[in-house]
Amino acid sequence: MRHVISDPEDPRLEIFQGLRDHVLRQRRERDDDDTASGYFIAEGDVVVERAIRAGYRLQSIVIDGKRTKPFPDVITDEVPVYACEPNVLERITGYHLHRGALACFHRRPVPTADEILDGVRTLLVCEGVSNPTNMGVILRCGAALGVEAFVLDPTCCDPLYRRSGRVSMGEAFALPYARLEQFPDGLGVLRERGFRMLALTPEADATDISELQLGSSEPVALFVGAEGPGLTAGTLEAVHERVRIPMSGTVDSINVGSAAAVAFFAVQQARRNL
Repeated sequence: MRHVISDPEDPRLEIFQGLRDHVLRQRRERDDDDTASGYFIAEGDVVVERAIRAGYRLQSIVIDGKRTKPFPDVITDEVPVYACEPNVLERITGYHLHRGALACFHRRPVPTADEILDGVRTLLVCEGVSNPTNMGVILRCGAALGVEAFVLDPTCCDPLYRRSGRVSMGEAFALPYARLEQFPDGLGVLRERGFRMLALTPEADATDISELQLGSSEPVALFVGAEGPGLTAGTLEAVHERVRIPMSGTVDSINVGSAAAVAFFAVQQARRNL
């Protein structure tokens, strides 16, 4: 259903208002116990389509009123489509809407870590990854390189954050995830499930990740930390083994998204080379 919107104060756009306001965005796109009443915003046709295919329920869409390009087939005619004039888009987004669409989705209840681990061989665990761009890169690489689920500590940013979804190109929507409110104390659930916990670190005495050997069905949890500080001492003590990517020259580390991609690939190779 297409509706032409010329008034920036139109109440039908209320959920899209405040996208430039970090506090309002967090308030609307939060992970808490009442996730059934929460929302998240996805940007771009590809990202929107992948969110729908991952099972998220679409509430409404905002587009440039001049748009003539058809929507992906997964978007049904029943979904309200708000075709906005330039002044309306400027008020909502602060820029020209050049990625095709902004879509509002209903959140789903976030499962517990125990609920997402059945059958998982490669698990990503993030600690302190608060930058949504880094989160998007990590999750896109993970989806491409064998990660089947991921776990976040309480300080990680929202994986459904608009920028994270855009950077991951919506690939992460298909990955189940959970938060561990007690971290690293809550890691016992991984230990009980038989996960071999590997911490990615630049420390010189860590195992060269290219020398890693894994059984074909051995469940592995790969830990990555924040850009700069990396994993905390408590987490490094809680894992089974620390692994590093060998560096050349005077470089001691690389961006966490790039490091995660190398590590995901190394885990795949470790299973194949056994």
